[in-house]
Amino acid sequence: MSHVVNIRTEIRDGEALRLACRRLGLAEPVHRTVRLFSASATGLAIDLPGWNYPVVCDLDSGQAQLDNYQGAWGDQGELDKLLQMYAVEKAKLEARRKGHVVSEQSLVDGSIKLTIQVVGGAT
Repeated sequence: MSHVVNIRTEIRDGEALRLACRRLGLAEPVHRTVRLFSASATGLAIDLPGWNYPVVCDLDSGQAQLDNYQGAWGDQGELDKLLQMYAVEKAKLEARRKGHVVSEQSLVDGSIKLTIQVVGGAT
C-alpha cells in the first residue's frame, strides 16, 4: 500500500542535519552564536553557498533563523535543498531505528521518493 505524506520540517535532530550537510557537500554545522544583519542567533550554524549570513538551527524549538533579505542575500533554493535533505535523512534514520528497510529514488522534478518497507509487518 502506498501513502503520500507532506511534511512541515522542523529541525530537531543534529545527526540528521549533519548527514544532510554532508550529502550536500556543506561544512558540518557548528554550534555557535552568529551575527545576522540586525540580530544574533545561537544554534547549529550552516553556511549555505552564496548566502551572506548562515542559517542557524535551534534544535529545541525546531526553528531556523536566517536573513536572506527576501532572496537578495541568499538563494531560497539553497535553503530548500537543505530542508529537503534534512527531511529525507530524518525519515531514513527513524525508519531504520524501527528496523525498517529504506530505499531512495531521486525523481526528475527534483523531489525524492522514499520507500519504507516495514519488516515483519502485516501483509
